[in-house]
Amino acid sequence: MLAIIVTSHGEFARGILQSAEMIFGKAQKIIAVTLAADESVEDLANHYQAAIQEMAPVDELLFLVDLWGGSPFNAASRVVAQHPDRYGLVAGLNLPMLIEALSIQNQTLAEVIPHLERAAQGGIRHLDLQANTGDDELL
Repeated sequence: MLAIIVTSHGEFARGILQSAEMIFGKAQKIIAVTLAADESVEDLANHYQAAIQEMAPVDELLFLVDLWGGSPFNAASRVVAQHPDRYGLVAGLNLPMLIEALSIQNQTLAEVIPHLERAAQGGIRHLDLQANTGDDELL
């Protein structure tokens, strides 16, 4: 089973995991790791190592981070670089991405990453009341 670390600046990771579990149900091998305002990238890397130990054994691990290039991304990329064949990282965390990740944890990292990119992009939509798409019947 694919292990997942959901990580963010502040409490976003905990909140989005809580929301996903309200919809999907309680998940296994997933932990939210947050970066507090007074913590460094090194502190965060230590939190990641503790989370990995808590989920052990971990064959494959996926980091879902809030923002490309931010501190959670930078710390996670260091961990991924140590295990590039078994660990992966996807930035741009949103709720559709996380729910999808929970539903396909039994797949391989190579299958999961491109699927999550599509799921995250597909979760971005706008309501167009002028277009006759049939979706307005939900109103």
